[in-house]
Amino acid sequence: MLRKIVGYGSAAGLIVGIASSTVTATLQHHMPEPYGLVVGYLIMLVALSLVFVAVKRQRDAAQGGVIGFLPALGLGLGISFVASLFYVAAWELTQAITHMDFAGSYARSVIDAQRAKGVTGAALAQVTAEMAAFKANYANPLYRLPMTFAEIFPVGALVSLISAALLSNRRSRRTA
Repeated sequence: MLRKIVGYGSAAGLIVGIASSTVTATLQHHMPEPYGLVVGYLIMLVALSLVFVAVKRQRDAAQGGVIGFLPALGLGLGISFVASLFYVAAWELTQAITHMDFAGSYARSVIDAQRAKGVTGAALAQVTAEMAAFKANYANPLYRLPMTFAEIFPVGALVSLISAALLSNRRSRRTA
């Protein structure tokens, strides 16, 4: 099962890593943030659909139509973990190649959104200070890497739960 986890996880990781990096690098300043989030999570779902495929193949081909919920969930979580590692590596590589200042862009967008809402004075100063702290924290890989991992892994965990619930079957198949 470890071979399937690494194989399917690597494939899902390559899909999400290449697609996300390509979209980020080419549309860096040309896509509004809400659309970027939707596109990013759709890419994750497409890549993590390999969890469903892997669990189904494990059930049907390797185990004669039978797989329990926990083994199916474990397979899915393993694949999601490997894919998430690829995603983190792709994000780091994209930032290094493009010299993108994600933290600075994000901080500016949050401050601008608060200004657009009419926030001024001490409240705006507080938001500005929080964003400065965010930029400082984001520069630290011990903060940035787990934060990036946490973007995709919960999606993989959800896909794993759904796949395990839909595909688990303790009953043996009867032949006609």
